[in-house]
Amino acid sequence: MLVVMQEGASEAQTENVINLLVEMGFTVHRSTGVRHTVLGGVGPIDDFDPAALEVIEGVKECHRIVSPYKLASRHFKPGGTVIKVGNVEIGGRQIVLMAGPCSVENEDQIERAAEIVASAGGQVIRGGAFKPRSSPYSFQGLGEHGLQLMRKAADRRGLAVISEVMDQTQIPLLSQYSDILQVGARNMQNFNLLRELGKVRKPILLKRGIAATIEELLLSAEYIMSGGNYEVMLCERGIRTFETSTRNTMDIAAMPVLKRLTHLPVIADPSHGTGKREYVLPMARAAVAAGADGLLVEVHHDPDHALSDGAQTLRPDQFTDMMQQVRAIASAIGRAS
Repeated sequence: MLVVMQEGASEAQTENVINLLVEMGFTVHRSTGVRHTVLGGVGPIDDFDPAALEVIEGVKECHRIVSPYKLASRHFKPGGTVIKVGNVEIGGRQIVLMAGPCSVENEDQIERAAEIVASAGGQVIRGGAFKPRSSPYSFQGLGEHGLQLMRKAADRRGLAVISEVMDQTQIPLLSQYSDILQVGARNMQNFNLLRELGKVRKPILLKRGIAATIEELLLSAEYIMSGGNYEVMLCERGIRTFETSTRNTMDIAAMPVLKRLTHLPVIADPSHGTGKREYVLPMARAAVAAGADGLLVEVHHDPDHALSDGAQTLRPDQFTDMMQQVRAIASAIGRAS
């Protein structure tokens, strides 16, 4: 259920409504906007009349939320969510660029990557310290040492850090070094992990599972938000279909669909979405034009010798070219990059 308070409603009036909702059996989540406070009531209660709440002092209107995801719904926060990471705002007018290697390999590599990202105008460096690989014999990452190297490289250039968390035991360590915690596609429905991330006060980037519907993605976001962490961004990284020309099928239509259904920022990952570096640039252009709030791409100073995902990783000149073209598209649609 959604309760919209009147403009100028007092704190006492808002608390009164919250208490009434709690007495009815709802868990209440509060969203304070520029003009109105919105209260989201989550619970199994069906036999109530929204009109009964509309007569309470300070209440503007009350609606049932019929979608299975309540807090992630656009109705909960019609104006959209903007997530602040340092000086970076994700979900606002600016298109945010997150880039870096698939995995941190050594100090020289991550320092070069950070310089490439910063020089081209990126705001966030990505890199895996713990890598969920399909084969147990593939490079698994450097662990905490990799996080330390990435944090140092980022701090020298004023970049934020995003890195993947694979299970709940890694949350404290990742939180120590990363500004944004990434949940990979394999873990999109790892509900124990999502519940724990709901207790964290760090932004979460949630990737769509390889065979997940948009509703399933939003319900996974709901797990995190129901725990109290509303700073969630959704990432379209391609889904598995019968097509074999690309590693995955990049769902460009997911961008406008998600922007209609949810207030959460939407990020596109054309590197995993295609699996081939020659397709990353055109899909990055398409994603921004379709409404993505940011891009997550892989770049390496020598991708042909990268320890993981080299085939989908951009060379430095390709990354710079992508940044220039994305800026042009962002400007054409009234966004900034």
